Amino acid sequence: MAPPTVRDLLDARGTRQFAMLRVETIEEAEAAGKAGVELLSVPPSMIFDGRFREVAPDCFAFPGDNFYEIGGTEDFLRWAFPLYKHGADGFYCSGSLASVRAMSDHALPVCGHVGLIPSKRTWTGGFKAVGKTLETAQRVWTQVKALEDAGAFAAEIEVVPHSITSAIAERTNLFLISMGAGAAGHAQYLFSDDVLGQNRGKIPRHAKVYANLAAEHDRLQALRIDAMGRYVRDVHEGDYPAPQHLVDCDPGVVETFRDWLDQMA
Repeated sequence: MAPPTVRDLLDARGTRQFAMLRVETIEEAEAAGKAGVELLSVPPSMIFDGRFREVAPDCFAFPGDNFYEIGGTEDFLRWAFPLYKHGADGFYCSGSLASVRAMSDHALPVCGHVGLIPSKRTWTGGFKAVGKTLETAQRVWTQVKALEDAGAFAAEIEVVPHSITSAIAERTNLFLISMGAGAAGHAQYLFSDDVLGQNRGKIPRHAKVYANLAAEHDRLQALRIDAMGRYVRDVHEGDYPAPQHLVDCDPGVVETFRDWLDQMA
């Protein structure tokens, strides 16, 4: 099967929910694909890795990076074209509206970002919900309309009150990707680190943990340390290498070789 198209996503709004994850490794991408996750946010480098489409052939892939890692409008275009050529389905853009407009003018499917935008959190007061007051809810709506006008097809709406998201979803043509913004979004978005229990820091309120891979990583690390420590002891005590780890040759060859070395000295 092929990934859903932009048209598929827009046509499915309000008829079903899509699952979306941020994955950081090929192994996570493969697991997501096999688990039935439809949408993936991925590091741009993953798009260029030939293994990605082998392990996640059905996933709609958004490469994304913070705007300050990419630059201005022309930088976004130079960044996006090679990714599109290598199979990116859409592009996360937290840059300017001019960047969104330029990309969409070239038929590049763009997903903007509204609400809590971590890379711009200083403007909204840090890592906190956005849209709890009338003024900030109006600002979120204004951002959504601006993205529509700039040609975006989707927007990540992050940590916005679910009732505000619901009111916006009824009035926008965008495909809304909810990260902690409620079920009115057309897709639900979490980070694999949180879902898999790999996040050792603060777990966001909106995240749900389904595994405890941090404990498993600790267990595996303990096994690594133990195995390497026993290897070190074997080396230091002369127990490695043992006869079963060695290769040898006919004694006559060794004797002749030694005689030759003596003659060469």
